[in-house]
Order: sequence, then C-alpha cells, then structure tokens
Amino acid sequence: MLASVKLTSLTTKGGCGCKISPDALSSVLKNLPPAQHHDPRLLVGVETSDDAGVYQLTDEIALVQTVDFFTPIVDDPYWFGQIAAANALSDVFAMGGKPLTALNIVGFPISKLDPAILTEILRGAADKVAEAGAVLVGGHSIDDPEPKFGLSVTGTVHPSRVLTNAGAKPGDVLILTKPIGVGIQTTAIKRDALSPEQTETVMRIMATLNKQAAACLEPFNVHACTDVTGFGLMGHTLEMAEGSRVGIRVHASQVPVLSGTRSLAEQGIVPGGSKSNFRWVQDRVRFPDGMDETDRLILCDAVTSGGLLISLPADEAGQLLESLHQHGVTWARIIADVVAEHPGQIVVEGQLEQ
Repeated sequence: MLASVKLTSLTTKGGCGCKISPDALSSVLKNLPPAQHHDPRLLVGVETSDDAGVYQLTDEIALVQTVDFFTPIVDDPYWFGQIAAANALSDVFAMGGKPLTALNIVGFPISKLDPAILTEILRGAADKVAEAGAVLVGGHSIDDPEPKFGLSVTGTVHPSRVLTNAGAKPGDVLILTKPIGVGIQTTAIKRDALSPEQTETVMRIMATLNKQAAACLEPFNVHACTDVTGFGLMGHTLEMAEGSRVGIRVHASQVPVLSGTRSLAEQGIVPGGSKSNFRWVQDRVRFPDGMDETDRLILCDAVTSGGLLISLPADEAGQLLESLHQHGVTWARIIADVVAEHPGQIVVEGQLEQ
C-alpha cells in the first residue's frame, strides 16, 4: 500500500458508499413523470429492478448498459480499483451479457492525496477490465474531497438470451455463487477489527469476476438471474420473488457465509446499509422464530461485488453446481426453492451455519 494512507477513513462522517435504501429510492423515483415515448427496442429499462438496461440494436445484438461507483471499502488502492471494476462488470454478466467497453468514473482529492494512489486505483481497474475481456476507453474525473471510483460498462447479449430477475418459476431452485457477510467484514476493515488473513480473503472474493460463473450458465435453462449487491441476499431474493410473482423458501443452513462474520456482527460491526435492508424486507420475509437478530442482519447484509443468484429447474441444478465447482466457483451452493405459495414473499427455514 502506498504511503500510510487509510483510504477507508477518508469518507465523510456517516458516508459508507452504500446504495440509497430501496424505500428512499422508491420515494424519489415515484415523483418522476412517466416516459413520454416508449421505444420497443428497450428490452429492459427503469420499470424493473434489474441489474442493467438492455437495448436491442439488431435481431442478433442488444446492448447491456450499467454504471456503479462507491467510496473506498478497502485501504489498498490497487485492490480497491479491482473490486470497483469487478462490481460494475458484474451487472453485465448477471444479464447474460459479455462486457465490451468501460469508462472510469473518478472523484479524487488530488491536492490532498498522492496522485500515485489514483494511479494504483486505475491500474487495478484496468487489469480487471482486461481480465473480463473488455476494453477501457476513457472516463471522467472530478476533484472531490472524498475519493470515489467506479465504471460505466457496455456489453452485448443476444436479445433472446437476456437474463432478468423476473423469470423464476415454481419448481426451480436458487444457486448462490459467492458468500455473504462482505458488508460486515468491510465495515470491520474500517474499524481495524479484521485480521490480515480475513482482509485478504474478503478482498479476493470481491475482486473475483462473475465471468466464469456466467459462462457456466450457457448450456442450462436459466429462468432468472441477478447479482447480490447492496440490497443484500434477502433484498435481491425478494426482488426476484416479486418480479417473478413466486414465493421463495430459503434454507439458511445452505447459505455460504464468510468465516468470522457472526462474531463481528455480535460486536455491533454492521453497516447502516444492512440495517436499512432489514427494515425494508422484514414485512415480506418470514424468519424462523428461533433466529436471532444477528443472523437476520447477516442475511440482509449489504454486499459489494457479490455472487450471482441463479434460478433454474431443480433437475438441472446438480449438473450446474458440479460445473461451477469444476471451474473454480467453489463457494456455489443451492440455497433456496422457488414455490407457488406466498408469491412475492420469502420464508427462511433453519439456521445459518458458521
């Protein structure tokens, strides 16, 4: 790490880089006027809670467009650049697309911090964009008292193979490809409460592209897909249940959780975004009577650069899971069933294993 700057300490008081809460965002968007012109080539737009927009160009090609940026969640600038890039690229993979180009989005206090720190952030992002098979084509920067970084990414997908979060069907199961607990552990980094070994693990997980996981989906009949990010596992699962008009039964004991997460949460190391997520979902998620508040918060923990949440027929899930494991997606687990009962709601069964 350059010099001795602790990047995570440079955010303003209360600033965590978390997404605006779903309730707050909804209250803002509902006051906007409806679109005056409907373009039939817009396959996925702002009306849904999907990961990216999709616009059809030809019978064979549609554009996938997304943007994401946030304040530092780790202190190493090179790792921060990698993580921010992997997080932005993930939305294209979640929609079934392949990233083509990327633009940097930079806010940086250039007169207060060593410019070499920004160089390392950009180098980390460039390496990750190249790993994804995309091309970095430029960007935009502003002099900002608080560091922020992310990417705008454009990809392509065949119009008939777009994956959304609204196609899950009763009889499907859900596979999650990365562990949860990321928000709690990155909050622990800010508070100097995470060991070097834990820090290394969570950084590597966040910096891992969903490229390989997405590639494994191609031979299968995937009905829905999203990536688990700021709204947490329960939030994004709930969006899938509501969009698909199905119920989802989550098996808590099968959900992969980063080691040490519960101990941190019991110490009160929980980001504000995770608490907001819990408040947002609690009326539509039935937790087991014996599950304490700590585990409920972990299931709602705000994630950065999380895994794919994949809905596909139960009789194909075992083969996909085997393929994921064979291709290095070792955290992947079957975590839930899709059911016709209680549409738009989640029932959690069992307890988290940690």
